[in-house]
Amino acid sequence: MMFRRGLMAAALGMQCVAAPALAEEDAPRDVEEVVVTARAQKLYRTEEVSVGKLPTEPLAASQTVQVINAELIHDLGARNAQDLYRNISGVSFFSYAGVTARGFRQEEIFFDGLRGDPYAGFSVPQLFNIERLEFLKGPAGMLYGPGAPGGLFNYVTKKPTEVFAAKASTVVGTGSRYGGSVEATGALPVEGLSARAGVFYEDRDTPRRNAGDKALILDTGLKYAFDLGEVTLQATRYEQDLDANRLRGVPVDASGRFLTSRRWNHNEPTDFLNFEANVLQALATLRPTDSLTLSGGVRHTEALETQQYHEPQGLFDSDGDGLVDATTRQFRDQIRKQQNWSVGVNGVWSGALAGVDSRVLFGGDWFKQEASLDNRSKTGLRTAQAGSPPPLSLFDPAYGLVSTSTYALGPFVRTYTDQKRAGGYLLYEATVGPLIGTVGARYDDFEDRSGATTFSDSALTWRTGLVYRIRPDVSFYGQWAQSFEPQAATSQTPLAGGPFAPTEGEMFEGGVKTELMGGRLQTTAVAYHITRTNILQADPRGDVDGDGVNDQIAFGEIVSKGVELDVAADLTPNWVLTAAYAYNDTRITKDNGRTVLTNAVGDRFANAPKHTLGFWTRYQFPELGLAVAFGGDYVDTRVSMSGQKVRPYTIFDASLIYTRGPWEALLRINNLLDETYAASGFIDRTGHFPGEPRSAFLQLSRQW
Repeated sequence: MMFRRGLMAAALGMQCVAAPALAEEDAPRDVEEVVVTARAQKLYRTEEVSVGKLPTEPLAASQTVQVINAELIHDLGARNAQDLYRNISGVSFFSYAGVTARGFRQEEIFFDGLRGDPYAGFSVPQLFNIERLEFLKGPAGMLYGPGAPGGLFNYVTKKPTEVFAAKASTVVGTGSRYGGSVEATGALPVEGLSARAGVFYEDRDTPRRNAGDKALILDTGLKYAFDLGEVTLQATRYEQDLDANRLRGVPVDASGRFLTSRRWNHNEPTDFLNFEANVLQALATLRPTDSLTLSGGVRHTEALETQQYHEPQGLFDSDGDGLVDATTRQFRDQIRKQQNWSVGVNGVWSGALAGVDSRVLFGGDWFKQEASLDNRSKTGLRTAQAGSPPPLSLFDPAYGLVSTSTYALGPFVRTYTDQKRAGGYLLYEATVGPLIGTVGARYDDFEDRSGATTFSDSALTWRTGLVYRIRPDVSFYGQWAQSFEPQAATSQTPLAGGPFAPTEGEMFEGGVKTELMGGRLQTTAVAYHITRTNILQADPRGDVDGDGVNDQIAFGEIVSKGVELDVAADLTPNWVLTAAYAYNDTRITKDNGRTVLTNAVGDRFANAPKHTLGFWTRYQFPELGLAVAFGGDYVDTRVSMSGQKVRPYTIFDASLIYTRGPWEALLRINNLLDETYAASGFIDRTGHFPGEPRSAFLQLSRQW
């Protein structure tokens, strides 16, 4: 409570103004390069691309990072992470904060280059205190250690600036949406000292019956700049109250069409998911010489998620007419806690080695997380029984028939999961004429504990890259990179045949980047081939050693092949277009002949569309203070984890932005044509996740 009151007082004690986009020198350097996907004439364009563990201009880098910057986040009217995925080629929604990236399910999230997601469990990152989102494509093991081979999300938070700026906003919209925010940044009356504070609150009814969403963010920061660098301290409080919002999908038929209303909810009105987290962070950058830059950070997170919800357990025909019309349910009462520490240090040296222009990247990181889950549950049957959750109709759901307080719940059962990660890396870059070559390696130690099972191991990952700048505005590039993911600690027991080596990823990628027409036309075209091996699955021989536990075997292989094309063009001084297309073919290429791989359906991979296309365009009328923005999103046919068809969809959104002096009005309309569609598939008993119906909100802001 004292933490929350202190943040509130700091935020309200400053003038109610909002920070514009941060200067590049205020941004932490935590990915290797930037490909600018969010740009418009002096609005979306980022002309200085200096962020990264190894700062590199796009045409000189062999890795690809797509960036959604503050201006695009604003024009999109984006409130949380799910609003941004369509703007990144090769990325589509999977569930909650998880996505499909280059064919693979990906849930790893970094903040300011540090491992550790404060949004525990089933909450989705909010964007109020986010300056930009960076997505590093492909395996990132050499830079960041364990992770999925499809890519890595890094959220860059807002930092204090010396230039005073501030903003106050209020919002109203459909679904009884209302809320407001204030934020301010500027210099303090101490040489080199600046601060930032912000408060965000929003309340709305979400589209599913009974469901609501309340969010509160209290954010503060203090920055001290001196001759050799700067130090930034940050403290953030996150709260979300999600009424009846521990959501699964809506059941579908064989063709992938919803059996009932997309607003159907399996949760009771009294169900909830409440989340709170406190985050403390310190970042530092030092420049002891012109050729050496050192940076580092440490973050501590404590998060608590409590939830009570009804989980769909099985569809059935309640009246004998041959049609499925109801589901049994299980009630779950859960408490999830996590506490983690994340530390990272990074250095870049530049100069000449043996007469060759060179740069050396070196650094390391350490991460420790302690997590626990307290769980108790009660499963109901097809007919209502005392002490059990009653079934629920798909077409005429009756809520509140039985109080959850009458359920015959057993005692809480607690499970623990602890993680330790430590790694160090070294990369060398050499430039010889138009050729730029890189080679780097990283060594990792990791230890996982789940209950009584503890497992530790190590891994060595490599990356090499080559760029050929055929012209100053055209370059060809290629890279080979590796990744690894430790197997779940619960699977490492010797009774099941463990321990097992990590799952491994390997990628070959090549493409061309351009900055034509004086930089007004930027393009990236890339083809890639990713192989994921050593995937754990059940041993077809069963209990091999006769100890009473069925064995497992690391045997599976998945291959992902694809092409991506990103275009950002200034069509006129007032008209900009960005577009992102991706083709992906992800296939199961090796299994044990009897056991289905996780997220696999036949030789396909769940929620991996072959084609996706997203675009966003904005036209501004400077003399009127008016801008009109319009975007679309197409996602091809997919299959759910149960093999059910997930139908393709196309939706459109729009924003209208009116500015008069320090005032701005933003009108945002989502799903203009009110299309009914599934954003992704899950399993047959829970159905597909429905996309949101048409909605709108109006945000009024005042800047100083």
